[in-house]
Amino acid sequence: MEITPFHNAKEIIFKPKFIERYSKLTNWDKFKNYSLSFLNRSIRVNTLKITVKELKERLEKNWNLENIPWCKEGFWIEHTKKERRDVGNLIEHSLGYFYLQEAASMIPPIVLEPKPHEIVLDMAASPGSKTTQIAQYMDNKGILIANDYTYERMKPLSINLQRCGATNAIITLMEGQWFKKSGIEFDKILVDAPCSGTGTIRKSLKTIGIWNPDMIRRLSITQKQLIETGFNLLKDNGTLIYSTCSLEPEENEEVVDFLINKYENAKLDDIKLNLNKSPPILEFENKHYNEEIKKCLRIWPQDNDTEGFFVAKIRKI
Repeated sequence: MEITPFHNAKEIIFKPKFIERYSKLTNWDKFKNYSLSFLNRSIRVNTLKITVKELKERLEKNWNLENIPWCKEGFWIEHTKKERRDVGNLIEHSLGYFYLQEAASMIPPIVLEPKPHEIVLDMAASPGSKTTQIAQYMDNKGILIANDYTYERMKPLSINLQRCGATNAIITLMEGQWFKKSGIEFDKILVDAPCSGTGTIRKSLKTIGIWNPDMIRRLSITQKQLIETGFNLLKDNGTLIYSTCSLEPEENEEVVDFLINKYENAKLDDIKLNLNKSPPILEFENKHYNEEIKKCLRIWPQDNDTEGFFVAKIRKI
């Protein structure tokens, strides 16, 4: 599929340190070209309210739908006459029949594999894309705790859970680390951690301007706290998914490396999906990471013409 660059792509300036860093991590020209091109619109059918077949029948008169290979409910969507891009204005969106969600963002709940009647925690849930996907896979059975840490983030989370008919979700407002005191043990936990968002430049150009190495180091400290808290809340044989839309090794491989080196009962599982992936980073700026990190999933924007993403599947044995 041909990529379409932003109209002002040539005018966008990357910081020299950013270019230097990302030239070491990947093919800089490819990464830059994809990061400065339009992102294909994608949706996830909400099977709590409608079947995939029914939604396709409603939309296919005016919209072309192409199935996303790794998500059977996910579709890239494009107007048949290329006259519209405002998918979020469709009545089917307002009714909660689908969620406007980036294709790579659908991966963490798929890998988590939540089941009906389980107790599941989404530690950083807002705005609710992955939370509603988890509720969908649970078929609204069991308990899903959807947590976030600021009042402002509660608003989109509660609206989206209501719109999508997620009736098994309990919303909580607290720092993720506070869950230690709850005494609850979870079957499955998603830690979709707050991050620098360097995989989402094509959706949020401001990321280029705010990026700096100090911010990455600070985020990495918080992310290590969150992944450790999540792991300690798991039942034996429970599963934790750690994910970010960052491409920084300090926010991804280093965080997982920290956990599996500290806890002998933290084991990484392979992630097998129908997509193109790149090797995880095992060595960067004089840091060497555990060989088990090879089991993590690292996706650059140029791999599948999506956002960049990182996912690790950790089991407590």
